[in-house]
Amino acid sequence: MIAKLLMIVVFVAIVVAIGIYTRHHAKSVDGFVLGGRNVGPWLSAFAYGTSYFSAVIFVGYAGQFGWKFGISAFWIGLGNAFLGSLLAWWVLGPRTREMTQRLKAATMPEFFGKRYGSKALRVASAAIIFVFLIPYTASVYNGLSRLFTMAFGIPYEWCVIGMAVVTCVYVVLGGYMATVVNDFVQGCIMLVGIVAVIVAVMLSNGGFSQAVISLSQVQADASGFQGAFTSMFGPDLFNLLCVIVLTSLGTWGLPQMVQKFYAIKSGPAVKEGAIISTLFAVVVAGGSYFLGGFGRLYEGDIAFAANGTPIYDSIMPTMLSSLPDALIGLVVVLVLSASMSTLSSLVLTSSSTLTLDLIKGNVVKKMSDAASLTWMRALIVFFVVISAAIALVQYHSTITWIAQLMGISWGALAGAFLGPLLWGLFSKRISKAAVWASFICGVGLTTANMIVPFMGSSIVAGAAAMLLSIIIVPLVSLVTPAVPFEVIPPRASAAIDREYAHELAEGGQPAFDSAEPLERL
Repeated sequence: MIAKLLMIVVFVAIVVAIGIYTRHHAKSVDGFVLGGRNVGPWLSAFAYGTSYFSAVIFVGYAGQFGWKFGISAFWIGLGNAFLGSLLAWWVLGPRTREMTQRLKAATMPEFFGKRYGSKALRVASAAIIFVFLIPYTASVYNGLSRLFTMAFGIPYEWCVIGMAVVTCVYVVLGGYMATVVNDFVQGCIMLVGIVAVIVAVMLSNGGFSQAVISLSQVQADASGFQGAFTSMFGPDLFNLLCVIVLTSLGTWGLPQMVQKFYAIKSGPAVKEGAIISTLFAVVVAGGSYFLGGFGRLYEGDIAFAANGTPIYDSIMPTMLSSLPDALIGLVVVLVLSASMSTLSSLVLTSSSTLTLDLIKGNVVKKMSDAASLTWMRALIVFFVVISAAIALVQYHSTITWIAQLMGISWGALAGAFLGPLLWGLFSKRISKAAVWASFICGVGLTTANMIVPFMGSSIVAGAAAMLLSIIIVPLVSLVTPAVPFEVIPPRASAAIDREYAHELAEGGQPAFDSAEPLERL
């Protein structure tokens, strides 16, 4: 117990120290929100990955979908790596970096407002972020706190409060740079921890071959089919595909993920970050879902609800509870790392969006940089407190798995924003009406399904909302007037990268840091 507590104390001391060390980067709005748009590929890639994968993935999704799909849940991890990371970086990264700098946009709502020339779109998108990021933020606490309870016997409430306080301290002090530096440290812990846990769990089940043999003898629910949980596509291919779409394509429209492309250095840094981020996702996401696929081997030990449904959040803690104490301590630090990195990204995105896109110019007509920083810091505390309160209420309610909250949040946000962002980056024929249609469809579909589950689960509704967003935007734009905008052509984009690399090799400042090369091209 002393060793486990010491690991937690050292971890907390490191993240707070990083917040203090990076506080000089947070003296301006651009520095606080985007780190001065000068973040390197390693920090950006790890920030992307650690914001992507939190306790929601490791405890909630890995446990739930490993139980439902068996080893085939590993496809979700591969989808996260290649669709949610690699392809997102290749397609969105360079163009997002270029256009947000041209427009001087620091948030996704600001991009929508300037790209489509509409203050109403900016306010509406900020309101959507404000409403739907909070459930996701609340869900982050849940999985972490269950692990703390298992490892230390600490009451759930104290775990939530402790995590909230530590996150507040370092994000308020150092802003975006504090989060990305901490994300790098936390990402390294996650990589080591995932590998160590997989090896330990396999060994505790007689090795990989024996674990697969044991899993192959488990019957799929409501059928006599054995071996479903060790088959290539599992017992439920349709829902497996829906989860892959939700958790992979969703990152393309989530503000806290896309914001990482705003802040990265231009030029080669984006290409390097894509590779690093993908490898990180293969290990962390692939490893988590692979491990969750063996959850059925612990069916006699996990907790069940009164209606006989497994409490999915209890599956992964149960699998880990028999490990040596030192390894349990490492797992707790692993999930603490994942959760705090995601939480810091979420509250920073929420506070900056609410300050810059809703309050500034609307509630407070004239707001200086100093006032903006004060508002953002105060709102970080506000968001952490609200999400912690929701997590405590949810813990004592009938909602017994954290994946439900994440599915609703991701579905509404990515369902509203994915189409307008993607088409807005590459086409100058997109209309305001198309953006409004996507907003209404994404939020309306997921909210309606939450009230009356006509599509079944929030997973299916979220995946459908994302795909509809991509389809609706160009279709509505065909019959409504487009917003004229000069999009950077691919050749110009390539020329910028070459100019950047050439000037960097000569030791100078990249010309892209000014708007002049873009105007010339």
